[in-house]
Amino acid sequence: MRLLNRTKFKLISAAALCTALYTSDIKAQGFLKTDGQKIVNEKGQNVLFRGIGLGGWMLQEGYMLGINKDGQQYKIRQRIEDLIGKKQTEEFYAGWLANHTRKADVDSLKKWGFNSIRLPMHYNLYTLPVEQEPEAGKNTWLDKGFTMTDSLLAWCKANKMYLILDLHAAPGGQGTDLNIADRDPSKPSLWDSEANKQKTIALWRKLAERYANESWIGAYDIINEPNWGFEDPKGDEHGTKEQKNEPLQKLMVDITKAIREVDKKHIVIIEGNGWGNNYNGITPTWDNNLVMSFHKYWNFNDQASIVHIVDFRNKYNIPAWLGETGENSNVWFTQAIQLFEKNNIGWSWWPLKKLGNSNPEQIRSNLNYQQVVDYWNDPSKGKPTESNAYSGLFELLSYLKVENAIIHHDVIDAMIRQPFTGETRPFKANKLVSKLTINAVDYDLGRNGSAYFDQDTADYHVSTNKRGAGNRNRVYRNDGVDIQKEDGKYESYFVTSVEDGEWLQFTVNAVTSGTYKVNVLASADRSSASFSAVINGKKLAAINVPVTADNTGWQTASAGNATLNKGLNKIRIYAKKGGFNIKSIELSKSK
Repeated sequence: MRLLNRTKFKLISAAALCTALYTSDIKAQGFLKTDGQKIVNEKGQNVLFRGIGLGGWMLQEGYMLGINKDGQQYKIRQRIEDLIGKKQTEEFYAGWLANHTRKADVDSLKKWGFNSIRLPMHYNLYTLPVEQEPEAGKNTWLDKGFTMTDSLLAWCKANKMYLILDLHAAPGGQGTDLNIADRDPSKPSLWDSEANKQKTIALWRKLAERYANESWIGAYDIINEPNWGFEDPKGDEHGTKEQKNEPLQKLMVDITKAIREVDKKHIVIIEGNGWGNNYNGITPTWDNNLVMSFHKYWNFNDQASIVHIVDFRNKYNIPAWLGETGENSNVWFTQAIQLFEKNNIGWSWWPLKKLGNSNPEQIRSNLNYQQVVDYWNDPSKGKPTESNAYSGLFELLSYLKVENAIIHHDVIDAMIRQPFTGETRPFKANKLVSKLTINAVDYDLGRNGSAYFDQDTADYHVSTNKRGAGNRNRVYRNDGVDIQKEDGKYESYFVTSVEDGEWLQFTVNAVTSGTYKVNVLASADRSSASFSAVINGKKLAAINVPVTADNTGWQTASAGNATLNKGLNKIRIYAKKGGFNIKSIELSKSK
C-alpha cells in the first residue's frame, strides 16, 4: 500500500456463511494447493482466506505513523537519528520489531475470527543490500528476519492459522511508488540491477528451502505491488497501461523455478503490474500451483468492480485472491467482503494496526510524539528537544502492544459478522436500573440502515473521482457517522454534523419495566434543527434542539416520557432537520 491520497486504479466475495468453508477451526489439513479455480486442503475442502496484513512491522510507511511526506522507512530512520542519535535509533527499531507483532496479536486475531496472516517482509532483515555485500554476487544471510518469521509461524501454528509470506520490499525496490518498498531512487531499482534480481531469486529459494515442510505456510506471495513503466517510464510510471510486462513475467518465472528446486508443494502467488492488477503479458501461467493476486481500494463494491478478476480466473482456470484491500469505512469493508465471498475469493485486509481508526488495532499517539510528527510535516513548527523526541518515540513503542492499543470492535464486527447478517448488537451493555447515560457515539454495532443511518458512508473516489468521507474526523469509530473529539477533554467524543433523515439506534437492557424520562444532550447552530425519539417503534414528539454558542455548548432537550419493557429495548434518535450535534442520551425512571 499506499499513501491515502494516491489515486490507484486498484480493483477486486459473501454468500451466506455456509457457501464457502471457513477453515479457521479445522484440524491439521496438510498443504494447501490449487484445484482449478479453488484453493483446497489435502481433503479437497475449499479454503477461503480471511486474513490481515502486518503492514508497518518489518516495513514502515509514513502514513501509518502520521507522516505526510518523505515516508520511506530509510528516511524515517534518518529523521529519527537526527533527533535522538544513531545508538538510540537502533534501540528504537529493536523495540519496534519486538513490540509491533507478538503472540498476543496472533491470539487476538484468532479470537476475533481471522484464519490467516500476510507477512509483508523487508528483504534487508534477511540479507544485505547488494551495495553492502563484502563480495559482489554473494549473499550474506541475516538471522533477524528468519528468526522473526519462525516466531510468527509458531504463533500461527498454535492458533491453526495460515501464514502467507509476502516480499513487500524487494532488493532495490519494485516500483515508483517509493514508500511501498522503502525504495531509495538514488540507487538501482530491482528492474535496473541484475544483482538485485538475483538476490531476490536467491532470497525466495532460501525461504522456500527453510519452510518447505511447513504446512501452515499458506503460500508465497513473491512480489508485492510491482508498479513500473517498462515500455513508457515517463508516461506510465506505475505500469498501469503496460502491455507486455516482460521483465516482471520473467522474474516471477525465475523465482518460481528457484522455489520449485527445493519446494514442490507450496502455492506461489503472483501479482500483476500497476499495484497488482495489470496482468497483460504475464499469462498464460507457468506452474500448476499458482494463485493470482489482485488489490482493491476505494472503488465501488459491485460485480463490475471485480469482473476482470473473475474473467481472468475463468480464462486461466486459476484461483484468485484479494491480497490487499482496506483503508476505508466499515460500510465499505462489509460490502467488499460480501462481494468477495459471494465469488469465493479470499481476502487479506490492510493493515492490522497503525495510528488511525480504520483497522482492528489503533496505535495510540502521545503529546511528545505528536510534536515530532508536527516538526517532520512542517519544520516551521520547531524541532523538538532530544529528550522530548526520545520520550515520544519510546512511549510510542509501549503503545504498539495489543494490550495498550485501542481495539476497534466496530471494525472487527464489520469484517467478521456484518457481511453475513443485518442483525444489530449493543456497542456497550447499557444496563438500566433507574438512571442511565449513553454516549451518543456508542450507538449499536451493525450495518448502515440497521444500527444507524448516515448519508456519507465510504470513500469510492476511484469510481466517482470524488472523495467520500465516511466519519470525516476519523476518530473513535469507523462507520459513516461523523464523530468529533471534544477539545480539552480526555477521550470525550460526540456525534456531529447530523444531517436530515439520519438516525442512531441504542439497545438498552432495562432491569424493570416502567416509565422513563428521555433527555438528549445536544447543541445546534440553527433554530430549525429538530429530532424525534422512537422507543420500541413508538414515536415521541418532535423536539427542537436548543441553539448554542458553539458545538459543545450542550443543552438538554427533553423528548418526553417513554415506556420501556423489562429486558432489551430499542431507542432511535431521528434527525427531522439536521445541523446539530449529540453528546448523550439520558434515561431516568419517573417518580
